[in-house]
Amino acid sequence: METYRIFIVDDDPWYGEILAYHLSLNPDHQVTRFASGKACLASLHQKPHLITIDYSMPDMNGAELFKQIKAQHPDIPVIVISGQDDVSTAIEMLKLGVSDYLVKDDHTKDLLWNAILRIRENQQLKMQVEQLREELGQKHEFGNVIKGNSPVIRKIFSLMEKAAKTNINVSVTGETGTGKEVVAKAIHYNSERKRKPFVAVNMAAIPRELVESELFGHEKGSFTGAIGRKIGKFEEANKGTLFLDEIAELDLSLQSKLLRVLQERELERVGGNESVKLDVRLIVATHKNLPEEVRAGKFREDLYYRIMGLPIDLPPLRERGNDILLLAKYFLEEFAKENKATAKGLTAAAREKLMQYHYPGNVRELKAGMELAAVLCDDAEIDAKDISFAPARTGSMLTGEEKTLRQYTVQIVKMFLEKYDNNVLKVADKLDVGKSTIYKMIQDKEIIL
Repeated sequence: METYRIFIVDDDPWYGEILAYHLSLNPDHQVTRFASGKACLASLHQKPHLITIDYSMPDMNGAELFKQIKAQHPDIPVIVISGQDDVSTAIEMLKLGVSDYLVKDDHTKDLLWNAILRIRENQQLKMQVEQLREELGQKHEFGNVIKGNSPVIRKIFSLMEKAAKTNINVSVTGETGTGKEVVAKAIHYNSERKRKPFVAVNMAAIPRELVESELFGHEKGSFTGAIGRKIGKFEEANKGTLFLDEIAELDLSLQSKLLRVLQERELERVGGNESVKLDVRLIVATHKNLPEEVRAGKFREDLYYRIMGLPIDLPPLRERGNDILLLAKYFLEEFAKENKATAKGLTAAAREKLMQYHYPGNVRELKAGMELAAVLCDDAEIDAKDISFAPARTGSMLTGEEKTLRQYTVQIVKMFLEKYDNNVLKVADKLDVGKSTIYKMIQDKEIIL
Protein backbone atom coordinates (compact mmCIF):
# COMPACT_ATOMS: atom_id res chain seq x y z
CA MET A 1 0.00 0.00 0.00
CA GLU A 2 1.04 3.62 -0.48
CA THR A 3 2.89 5.15 2.46
CA TYR A 4 0.59 7.40 4.46
CA ARG A 5 2.60 10.33 5.87
CA ILE A 6 1.49 11.68 9.27
CA PHE A 7 3.00 14.70 11.08
CA ILE A 8 2.62 14.85 14.87
CA VAL A 9 3.21 18.32 16.38
CA ASP A 10 3.55 18.27 20.18
CA ASP A 11 6.08 19.95 22.46
CA ASP A 12 5.72 17.16 25.03
CA PRO A 13 8.29 14.56 23.83
CA TRP A 14 6.85 11.81 26.02
CA TYR A 15 3.28 12.23 24.76
CA GLY A 16 4.41 12.73 21.15
CA GLU A 17 6.39 9.49 21.35
CA ILE A 18 3.36 7.58 22.63
CA LEU A 19 1.21 8.81 19.73
CA ALA A 20 3.94 8.11 17.18
CA TYR A 21 4.44 4.55 18.47
CA HIS A 22 0.70 3.86 18.47
CA LEU A 23 0.16 5.12 14.92
CA SER A 24 3.28 3.31 13.65
CA LEU A 25 1.63 -0.01 14.48
CA ASN A 26 0.01 0.38 11.06
CA PRO A 27 2.86 -0.63 8.68
CA ASP A 28 1.84 1.81 5.92
CA HIS A 29 1.98 4.81 8.31
CA GLN A 30 5.11 6.96 8.13
CA VAL A 31 5.07 9.13 11.28
CA THR A 32 7.24 12.23 11.77
CA ARG A 33 7.33 14.18 15.05
CA PHE A 34 7.84 17.93 15.51
CA ALA A 35 8.32 19.80 18.79
CA SER A 36 7.14 23.19 17.47
CA GLY A 37 4.74 24.72 14.98
CA LYS A 38 7.58 26.44 13.08
CA ALA A 39 9.38 23.11 12.56
CA CYS A 40 6.20 21.63 11.15
CA LEU A 41 5.63 24.56 8.77
CA ALA A 42 9.22 24.31 7.53
CA SER A 43 8.58 20.69 6.49
CA LEU A 44 5.22 21.08 4.75
CA HIS A 45 6.98 20.67 1.40
CA GLN A 46 7.04 16.94 2.23
CA LYS A 47 3.24 17.03 1.69
CA PRO A 48 1.95 14.95 4.59
CA HIS A 49 -1.42 13.26 4.21
CA LEU A 50 -2.52 14.30 7.73
CA ILE A 51 -1.30 16.45 10.64
CA THR A 52 -2.10 16.23 14.38
CA ILE A 53 -1.33 19.36 16.39
CA ASP A 54 -1.26 20.13 20.10
CA TYR A 55 -3.38 23.20 20.81
CA SER A 56 -0.96 24.71 23.36
CA MET A 57 2.47 25.12 21.74
CA PRO A 58 5.29 27.38 23.01
CA ASP A 59 5.68 29.31 19.73
CA MET A 60 2.02 29.52 18.58
CA ASN A 61 -1.36 28.19 19.56
CA GLY A 62 -3.38 25.65 17.59
CA ALA A 63 -5.53 28.21 15.78
CA GLU A 64 -2.49 30.13 14.48
CA LEU A 65 -0.73 26.96 13.34
CA PHE A 66 -3.88 25.61 11.69
CA LYS A 67 -4.40 28.83 9.70
CA GLN A 68 -0.80 28.78 8.44
CA ILE A 69 -1.05 25.11 7.42
CA LYS A 70 -4.28 25.77 5.51
CA ALA A 71 -2.81 28.85 3.83
CA GLN A 72 -0.09 26.67 2.29
CA HIS A 73 -1.94 23.37 1.86
CA PRO A 74 -5.73 23.76 2.22
CA ASP A 75 -6.40 20.08 1.47
CA ILE A 76 -4.36 18.57 4.33
CA PRO A 77 -6.70 17.41 7.14
CA VAL A 78 -5.71 18.54 10.64
CA ILE A 79 -6.66 16.96 13.98
CA VAL A 80 -6.26 19.03 17.14
CA ILE A 81 -5.23 17.18 20.34
CA SER A 82 -5.55 19.40 23.38
CA GLY A 83 -5.05 19.16 27.10
CA GLN A 84 -7.83 21.72 27.50
CA ASP A 85 -11.30 20.30 28.02
CA ASP A 86 -12.77 23.61 26.90
CA VAL A 87 -15.94 23.52 24.81
CA SER A 88 -15.48 27.08 23.47
CA THR A 89 -11.96 26.23 22.21
CA ALA A 90 -13.23 23.08 20.53
CA ILE A 91 -16.07 25.00 18.86
CA GLU A 92 -13.64 27.70 17.69
CA MET A 93 -11.33 25.13 16.07
CA LEU A 94 -14.17 23.16 14.45
CA LYS A 95 -15.55 26.40 12.99
CA LEU A 96 -12.12 27.10 11.51
CA GLY A 97 -12.33 23.74 9.74
CA VAL A 98 -10.26 21.20 11.68
CA SER A 99 -11.20 17.60 10.93
CA ASP A 100 -11.51 16.63 14.61
CA TYR A 101 -10.84 17.92 18.14
CA LEU A 102 -9.65 15.41 20.75
CA VAL A 103 -8.97 15.92 24.45
CA LYS A 104 -5.90 14.25 25.97
CA ASP A 105 -7.02 11.39 28.18
CA ASP A 106 -6.77 7.59 28.42
CA HIS A 107 -8.90 7.11 25.29
CA THR A 108 -7.11 9.57 23.02
CA LYS A 109 -4.98 6.94 21.23
CA ASP A 110 -8.03 4.90 20.19
CA LEU A 111 -10.05 7.99 19.25
CA LEU A 112 -7.14 9.24 17.13
CA TRP A 113 -6.79 5.85 15.41
CA ASN A 114 -10.50 5.84 14.49
CA ALA A 115 -10.41 9.47 13.36
CA ILE A 116 -7.51 8.72 11.01
CA LEU A 117 -9.32 5.69 9.58
CA ARG A 118 -12.36 7.90 8.89
CA ILE A 119 -10.25 10.62 7.25
CA ARG A 120 -8.38 8.10 5.08
CA GLU A 121 -11.64 6.62 3.86
CA ASN A 122 -12.87 10.10 2.89
CA GLN A 123 -9.59 10.88 1.14
CA GLN A 124 -9.76 7.62 -0.82
CA LEU A 125 -13.35 8.36 -1.86
CA LYS A 126 -12.32 11.84 -3.03
CA MET A 127 -9.44 10.35 -5.03
CA GLN A 128 -11.82 7.87 -6.66
CA VAL A 129 -14.25 10.66 -7.54
CA GLU A 130 -11.43 12.76 -9.00
CA GLN A 131 -10.23 9.78 -11.04
CA LEU A 132 -13.74 9.16 -12.36
CA ARG A 133 -14.10 12.83 -13.26
CA GLU A 134 -10.77 12.75 -15.07
CA GLU A 135 -11.84 9.65 -17.00
CA LEU A 136 -15.16 11.31 -17.76
CA GLY A 137 -13.33 14.36 -19.07
CA GLN A 138 -11.17 12.18 -21.33
CA LYS A 139 -14.28 10.35 -22.51
CA HIS A 140 -15.78 13.69 -23.56
CA GLU A 141 -12.74 15.08 -25.34
CA PHE A 142 -13.95 16.54 -28.60
CA GLY A 143 -12.16 13.99 -30.78
CA ASN A 144 -13.61 11.13 -28.72
CA VAL A 145 -17.25 12.20 -28.76
CA ILE A 146 -17.43 13.26 -32.39
CA LYS A 147 -15.56 11.08 -34.85
CA GLY A 148 -14.54 12.84 -38.02
CA ASN A 149 -11.92 14.83 -39.82
CA SER A 150 -13.93 16.68 -42.43
CA PRO A 151 -13.60 20.49 -42.71
CA VAL A 152 -17.12 21.01 -41.32
CA ILE A 153 -16.35 18.88 -38.27
CA ARG A 154 -13.02 20.61 -37.66
CA LYS A 155 -14.97 23.87 -37.63
CA ILE A 156 -17.36 22.39 -35.06
CA PHE A 157 -14.38 21.38 -32.88
CA SER A 158 -13.10 24.97 -33.04
CA LEU A 159 -16.47 26.37 -31.94
CA MET A 160 -16.76 23.82 -29.12
CA GLU A 161 -13.30 24.76 -27.87
CA LYS A 162 -14.26 28.45 -27.83
CA ALA A 163 -17.47 27.62 -25.97
CA ALA A 164 -15.63 25.52 -23.37
CA LYS A 165 -13.25 28.39 -22.54
CA THR A 166 -16.09 30.79 -21.66
CA ASN A 167 -19.45 30.86 -19.90
CA ILE A 168 -21.35 32.10 -22.94
CA ASN A 169 -24.72 30.47 -23.62
CA VAL A 170 -24.62 28.02 -26.52
CA SER A 171 -27.36 27.11 -29.00
CA VAL A 172 -26.90 23.82 -30.85
CA THR A 173 -28.98 23.17 -33.97
CA GLY A 174 -29.10 20.29 -36.39
CA GLU A 175 -31.23 17.47 -37.67
CA THR A 176 -32.36 14.62 -35.44
CA GLY A 177 -29.50 12.18 -34.86
CA THR A 178 -26.62 14.61 -35.42
CA GLY A 179 -25.49 14.52 -31.77
CA LYS A 180 -26.68 17.72 -30.13
CA GLU A 181 -26.61 16.39 -26.56
CA VAL A 182 -23.20 14.81 -27.18
CA VAL A 183 -21.86 18.26 -28.10
CA ALA A 184 -23.45 19.84 -25.02
CA LYS A 185 -21.85 17.27 -22.69
CA ALA A 186 -18.46 17.67 -24.35
CA ILE A 187 -18.56 21.44 -23.87
CA HIS A 188 -19.49 21.03 -20.20
CA TYR A 189 -16.86 18.38 -19.38
CA ASN A 190 -14.13 20.41 -21.06
CA SER A 191 -15.05 23.64 -19.26
CA GLU A 192 -14.24 24.95 -15.77
CA ARG A 193 -17.67 23.70 -14.69
CA LYS A 194 -16.80 20.04 -15.33
CA ARG A 195 -16.75 19.20 -11.61
CA LYS A 196 -20.31 20.49 -11.21
CA PRO A 197 -23.59 18.96 -12.46
CA PHE A 198 -24.60 18.53 -16.09
CA VAL A 199 -28.40 18.40 -16.16
CA ALA A 200 -30.22 17.54 -19.40
CA VAL A 201 -33.92 18.21 -19.96
CA ASN A 202 -35.94 17.27 -23.05
CA MET A 203 -38.61 19.95 -23.21
CA ALA A 204 -40.74 17.92 -25.61
CA ALA A 205 -40.92 14.99 -23.21
CA ILE A 206 -42.49 16.92 -20.29
CA PRO A 207 -46.27 17.48 -20.20
CA ARG A 208 -46.91 21.21 -20.58
CA GLU A 209 -48.66 21.52 -17.23
CA LEU A 210 -45.55 20.19 -15.45
CA VAL A 211 -42.83 22.16 -17.26
CA GLU A 212 -42.78 25.08 -14.83
CA SER A 213 -42.40 22.81 -11.81
CA GLU A 214 -39.73 20.69 -13.54
CA LEU A 215 -37.60 23.71 -14.46
CA PHE A 216 -38.10 25.99 -11.46
CA GLY A 217 -39.26 23.65 -8.69
CA HIS A 218 -42.21 24.08 -6.34
CA GLU A 219 -43.03 24.44 -2.68
CA LYS A 220 -45.15 22.05 -0.62
CA GLY A 221 -48.86 22.64 -1.18
CA SER A 222 -48.36 24.96 -4.15
CA PHE A 223 -50.79 22.83 -6.18
CA THR A 224 -52.73 19.58 -5.89
CA GLY A 225 -50.26 16.75 -5.53
CA ALA A 226 -47.37 18.94 -4.31
CA ILE A 227 -46.76 16.90 -1.15
CA GLY A 228 -43.31 18.36 -0.54
CA ARG A 229 -40.74 20.81 -1.83
CA LYS A 230 -39.28 19.94 -5.24
CA ILE A 231 -35.96 21.29 -6.48
CA GLY A 232 -36.17 22.21 -10.17
CA LYS A 233 -33.66 21.50 -12.92
CA PHE A 234 -32.19 25.01 -12.70
CA GLU A 235 -31.29 24.51 -9.04
CA GLU A 236 -29.96 20.99 -9.74
CA ALA A 237 -27.61 22.50 -12.33
CA ASN A 238 -26.42 25.38 -10.12
CA LYS A 239 -22.71 26.07 -10.64
CA GLY A 240 -22.85 23.64 -13.58
CA THR A 241 -24.57 23.37 -16.96
CA LEU A 242 -28.25 23.08 -17.87
CA PHE A 243 -28.99 21.57 -21.28
CA LEU A 244 -32.49 22.30 -22.59
CA ASP A 245 -33.12 20.07 -25.58
CA GLU A 246 -35.95 20.91 -28.00
CA ILE A 247 -36.19 24.42 -26.55
CA ALA A 248 -38.64 25.41 -29.33
CA GLU A 249 -41.27 23.21 -27.64
CA LEU A 250 -41.42 25.52 -24.59
CA ASP A 251 -44.87 27.07 -24.24
CA LEU A 252 -45.06 30.80 -24.90
CA SER A 253 -46.52 31.41 -21.44
CA LEU A 254 -43.36 30.02 -19.84
CA GLN A 255 -40.89 31.65 -22.21
CA SER A 256 -41.31 34.96 -20.36
CA LYS A 257 -40.48 33.33 -17.00
CA LEU A 258 -37.43 31.63 -18.50
CA LEU A 259 -36.29 34.98 -19.88
CA ARG A 260 -36.70 36.62 -16.47
CA VAL A 261 -34.72 33.85 -14.74
CA LEU A 262 -31.90 34.18 -17.27
CA GLN A 263 -31.82 37.97 -16.95
CA GLU A 264 -31.99 38.17 -13.16
CA ARG A 265 -29.99 34.99 -12.47
CA GLU A 266 -32.43 33.98 -9.78
CA LEU A 267 -35.77 32.21 -9.51
CA GLU A 268 -38.71 31.66 -7.22
CA ARG A 269 -40.13 28.16 -6.93
CA VAL A 270 -43.78 27.72 -7.85
CA GLY A 271 -45.83 28.74 -4.82
CA GLY A 272 -42.82 30.23 -3.03
CA ASN A 273 -41.48 33.69 -2.15
CA GLU A 274 -37.82 32.85 -1.57
CA SER A 275 -35.40 34.03 -4.28
CA VAL A 276 -32.81 31.42 -5.22
CA LYS A 277 -29.58 32.80 -6.70
CA LEU A 278 -28.31 30.96 -9.77
CA ASP A 279 -25.00 30.47 -11.51
CA VAL A 280 -25.93 28.25 -14.46
CA ARG A 281 -24.38 27.88 -17.89
CA LEU A 282 -27.18 27.34 -20.42
CA ILE A 283 -26.93 25.22 -23.55
CA VAL A 284 -30.05 24.82 -25.70
CA ALA A 285 -30.75 22.66 -28.72
CA THR A 286 -33.46 22.29 -31.34
CA HIS A 287 -33.99 20.71 -34.73
CA LYS A 288 -36.32 23.58 -35.65
CA ASN A 289 -35.40 26.87 -37.29
CA LEU A 290 -35.74 29.28 -34.37
CA PRO A 291 -35.68 32.49 -36.46
CA GLU A 292 -38.66 31.11 -38.39
CA GLU A 293 -40.38 30.24 -35.10
CA VAL A 294 -39.82 33.85 -34.00
CA ARG A 295 -41.29 35.22 -37.24
CA ALA A 296 -44.28 32.90 -36.85
CA GLY A 297 -44.89 34.26 -33.34
CA LYS A 298 -44.20 30.87 -31.70
CA PHE A 299 -40.99 31.94 -29.94
CA ARG A 300 -40.17 35.20 -28.18
CA GLU A 301 -37.62 37.31 -30.00
CA ASP A 302 -36.06 38.66 -26.79
CA LEU A 303 -35.64 35.13 -25.44
CA TYR A 304 -34.14 34.01 -28.75
CA TYR A 305 -31.40 36.65 -28.52
CA ARG A 306 -30.80 35.80 -24.84
CA ILE A 307 -30.25 32.07 -25.45
CA MET A 308 -28.62 32.22 -28.89
CA GLY A 309 -25.14 32.97 -27.49
CA LEU A 310 -22.62 31.02 -29.53
CA PRO A 311 -24.49 29.14 -32.29
CA ILE A 312 -23.23 25.69 -33.31
CA ASP A 313 -25.00 24.18 -36.32
CA LEU A 314 -24.25 20.47 -36.64
CA PRO A 315 -24.02 19.29 -40.24
CA PRO A 316 -26.08 16.32 -41.42
CA LEU A 317 -24.06 13.17 -42.05
CA ARG A 318 -24.61 13.37 -45.83
CA GLU A 319 -22.52 16.58 -45.87
CA ARG A 320 -19.53 15.12 -44.00
CA GLY A 321 -17.85 13.27 -46.87
CA ASN A 322 -15.36 10.59 -45.82
CA ASP A 323 -16.43 10.93 -42.20
CA ILE A 324 -19.13 8.43 -43.16
CA LEU A 325 -16.54 5.70 -43.74
CA LEU A 326 -14.55 6.70 -40.66
CA LEU A 327 -17.70 6.45 -38.52
CA ALA A 328 -18.75 3.16 -40.12
CA LYS A 329 -15.36 1.64 -39.25
CA TYR A 330 -15.57 3.01 -35.70
CA PHE A 331 -19.08 1.58 -35.13
CA LEU A 332 -18.00 -1.83 -36.44
CA GLU A 333 -14.99 -1.86 -34.11
CA GLU A 334 -17.09 -0.84 -31.10
CA PHE A 335 -19.73 -3.46 -31.90
CA ALA A 336 -17.02 -6.12 -32.15
CA LYS A 337 -15.55 -5.11 -28.75
CA GLU A 338 -18.95 -5.25 -27.07
CA ASN A 339 -19.64 -8.69 -28.52
CA LYS A 340 -16.10 -10.10 -28.15
CA ALA A 341 -15.80 -10.63 -31.89
CA THR A 342 -13.38 -9.72 -34.66
CA ALA A 343 -14.19 -6.40 -36.33
CA LYS A 344 -15.35 -6.81 -39.92
CA GLY A 345 -14.01 -4.80 -42.83
CA LEU A 346 -15.89 -3.17 -45.72
CA THR A 347 -15.68 -4.16 -49.38
CA ALA A 348 -15.35 -1.48 -52.05
CA ALA A 349 -19.00 -2.01 -53.00
CA ALA A 350 -20.06 -1.55 -49.36
CA ARG A 351 -18.07 1.66 -49.05
CA GLU A 352 -19.63 2.99 -52.24
CA LYS A 353 -23.13 2.18 -50.98
CA LEU A 354 -22.44 3.96 -47.69
CA MET A 355 -21.19 7.06 -49.47
CA GLN A 356 -24.24 7.25 -51.75
CA TYR A 357 -26.92 6.92 -49.08
CA HIS A 358 -28.80 10.04 -47.87
CA TYR A 359 -28.99 9.23 -44.08
CA PRO A 360 -32.23 10.88 -42.97
CA GLY A 361 -31.48 9.52 -39.49
CA ASN A 362 -27.89 10.81 -39.59
CA VAL A 363 -25.21 9.27 -37.32
CA ARG A 364 -27.78 7.34 -35.30
CA GLU A 365 -29.01 5.61 -38.46
CA LEU A 366 -25.48 4.75 -39.64
CA LYS A 367 -24.68 3.17 -36.26
CA ALA A 368 -27.82 1.00 -36.38
CA GLY A 369 -27.07 0.02 -39.99
CA MET A 370 -23.51 -1.03 -39.23
CA GLU A 371 -24.51 -3.12 -36.21
CA LEU A 372 -27.18 -4.88 -38.27
CA ALA A 373 -24.70 -5.51 -41.10
CA ALA A 374 -22.17 -6.98 -38.66
CA VAL A 375 -24.80 -9.46 -37.49
CA LEU A 376 -26.05 -10.42 -40.98
CA CYS A 377 -22.65 -10.76 -42.64
CA ASP A 378 -21.13 -14.26 -42.65
CA ASP A 379 -17.82 -13.20 -44.18
CA ALA A 380 -14.80 -11.29 -42.90
CA GLU A 381 -15.86 -8.24 -44.90
CA ILE A 382 -19.26 -6.59 -45.13
CA ASP A 383 -20.54 -6.33 -48.70
CA ALA A 384 -23.17 -4.00 -50.15
CA LYS A 385 -25.81 -6.74 -49.95
CA ASP A 386 -25.30 -6.95 -46.16
CA ILE A 387 -26.14 -3.27 -45.67
CA SER A 388 -29.79 -2.31 -45.41
CA PHE A 389 -31.26 0.94 -44.15
CA ALA A 390 -34.88 1.57 -43.27
CA PRO A 391 -36.66 2.57 -46.50
CA ALA A 392 -38.31 5.96 -46.81
CA ARG A 393 -41.82 4.85 -45.99
CA THR A 394 -43.65 7.98 -47.11
CA GLY A 395 -43.05 7.12 -50.76
CA SER A 396 -44.23 3.55 -50.47
CA MET A 397 -47.11 4.00 -48.08
CA LEU A 398 -49.81 3.94 -50.75
CA THR A 399 -48.37 0.97 -52.63
CA GLY A 400 -49.32 -2.66 -52.02
CA GLU A 401 -52.55 -3.69 -50.36
CA GLU A 402 -55.42 -1.24 -50.05
CA LYS A 403 -56.24 0.01 -46.56
CA THR A 404 -58.95 2.07 -44.91
CA LEU A 405 -58.37 5.73 -44.05
CA ARG A 406 -58.18 4.74 -40.39
CA GLN A 407 -55.48 2.15 -41.11
CA TYR A 408 -53.45 4.71 -43.06
CA THR A 409 -53.86 7.21 -40.19
CA VAL A 410 -52.61 4.66 -37.66
CA GLN A 411 -49.68 3.83 -39.94
CA ILE A 412 -48.70 7.50 -40.22
CA VAL A 413 -48.89 8.01 -36.45
CA LYS A 414 -46.79 4.86 -35.89
CA MET A 415 -44.15 6.13 -38.30
CA PHE A 416 -43.92 9.50 -36.52
CA LEU A 417 -43.82 7.89 -33.07
CA GLU A 418 -40.87 5.76 -34.16
CA LYS A 419 -39.13 8.80 -35.63
CA TYR A 420 -39.59 10.89 -32.47
CA ASP A 421 -38.88 8.21 -29.84
CA ASN A 422 -42.55 7.70 -28.86
CA ASN A 423 -42.91 11.36 -27.84
CA VAL A 424 -46.70 11.74 -28.09
CA LEU A 425 -46.71 15.51 -27.53
CA LYS A 426 -44.20 16.14 -30.28
CA VAL A 427 -45.99 13.83 -32.74
CA ALA A 428 -49.32 15.50 -31.98
CA ASP A 429 -47.72 18.86 -32.77
CA LYS A 430 -46.04 17.58 -35.94
CA LEU A 431 -49.24 16.03 -37.30
CA ASP A 432 -51.45 18.86 -35.99
CA VAL A 433 -53.78 16.44 -34.19
CA GLY A 434 -54.94 16.31 -30.59
CA LYS A 435 -52.78 14.27 -28.25
CA SER A 436 -55.98 12.56 -27.06
CA THR A 437 -56.34 11.11 -30.57
CA ILE A 438 -52.97 9.38 -30.27
CA TYR A 439 -53.58 8.26 -26.69
CA LYS A 440 -56.91 6.74 -27.84
CA MET A 441 -55.08 4.72 -30.53
CA ILE A 442 -52.68 3.45 -27.85
CA GLN A 443 -55.53 2.69 -25.44
CA ASP A 444 -57.40 0.77 -28.20
CA LYS A 445 -54.17 -1.16 -28.91
CA GLU A 446 -54.08 0.06 -32.50
CA ILE A 447 -50.57 1.23 -31.61
CA ILE A 448 -48.26 -0.69 -29.29
CA LEU A 449 -45.43 1.38 -27.80
